[in-house]
Amino acid sequence: MTPFLSRQLIYPLQESLLNRPTFPYLESLEKTQWLSRFELEALQLQKLQTLLKSAQLHSPWHAERIASSGMNLDALSFEELRKLPTMNKVDAQNNGQAMAWHEVPGGSFSYTTGGSSGAPLIFRYGRNRQASDAAGRIRARRWWQVNVGDKEVYLWGAPVELNNTDKIKTLRDRLINQLVLNAFAMSPTTMESYLKMIQRFNPSCIYGYASSVALLAEYAKRNQRNLHLPALKVVCTTGEPLYPEQRHLITEVFKVPVANEYGSRDIGFTAHENSHQQMLLMSESILLEVLDDSGQPVKAGEMGEAVMTGLCSEAQSFIRYRTGDMVRLAVDLDKEGRGLHVIDEVLGRETDFLIHQNGSIIHALAAIYVLRETPGIEQFKITQQTLYDFEILVVCNEHWKSEGLEIIADKFKARFGSACNTHIQLVKEILPEASGKMRQVVSKVAIPI
Repeated sequence: MTPFLSRQLIYPLQESLLNRPTFPYLESLEKTQWLSRFELEALQLQKLQTLLKSAQLHSPWHAERIASSGMNLDALSFEELRKLPTMNKVDAQNNGQAMAWHEVPGGSFSYTTGGSSGAPLIFRYGRNRQASDAAGRIRARRWWQVNVGDKEVYLWGAPVELNNTDKIKTLRDRLINQLVLNAFAMSPTTMESYLKMIQRFNPSCIYGYASSVALLAEYAKRNQRNLHLPALKVVCTTGEPLYPEQRHLITEVFKVPVANEYGSRDIGFTAHENSHQQMLLMSESILLEVLDDSGQPVKAGEMGEAVMTGLCSEAQSFIRYRTGDMVRLAVDLDKEGRGLHVIDEVLGRETDFLIHQNGSIIHALAAIYVLRETPGIEQFKITQQTLYDFEILVVCNEHWKSEGLEIIADKFKARFGSACNTHIQLVKEILPEASGKMRQVVSKVAIPI
């Protein structure tokens, strides 16, 4: 599909049919990013007031919190907001039904996330949240001269077998000029084919998990694959920390800059780097507080916990949500003149790769998806001890059923080979690593490149 037709017809038609206000919101974002910081924070307060009043009307759990906090929603300020206690993932896990607006206009959809602790969370999101994520990414791509309809390669998770819905999605991807390559199966053979496909496709942007893109770049460098991609403008990475050596390697191999993004399933698309490697917050969609151990805001330039409010999350509002990530807001403003807040550093989550019995290198999310989609699991940890042996620790709740053991074992065989063994233990708690970090996935098997 030509970029013009994809941009002007296919993508807008898709969003209109799905009743998602992506393009009206995008038009708004293109203007509001140039507001001053003062004006932008006034807009945040306006959106926050609307969100809180909606939650007060439609979310019993939030309504009770707001009432007991003594907040004055008609005289809202950032100081007034701090009267409301923070919430965390456990609150969302235990009170999801009472948090959700079940009759939200446009309907809502179920989403599952694992998080850094391996504790699955099921929540609802609506059309405005979908539009916020999509419009925010489109705007961020435009910072790099990549527009809707331009060719993009996605190095992304894919199911083991395509069902009818997946086949329709694959057709849609082609119509909007997206080529999706499976990051869950990266053997030397598949990586060789991926490089050839990318070369033929000649995208404007490559997007994928930071570690998967770095792995592909490492393979290309080690095997002296000299890529010629004249249309390529940027490689965008996501899902995990991007380390300096990975950034350097990806830039060396693909011969374009790397732009990292930051976000999560529960809060949504949160921030993206500009051409100066500044991480810009989607300030119109996300309110970010950076708090110390006592819950007080820290100064710009100081590290603290990221506590976020999704300003477009009315279907199930995450208000003053403790993410567990540590961030530092920058003292500097955006060098291109936007009023968007600048994040100087994010200390997020990290996982290992896993290895299929045939030697394919598989992103950790392939295993994480299995656990977080199994009912009754509160927390988990996966350790690949050998090529064929997986140790899985599971903390379960009252929704757990013994059939879950067989379901997990069967899905691991489908993803990692029929000879793989799963040693599943039901435990009361999962302790952190010696470093103090909670790691969902650990591999003790060397990566075969």
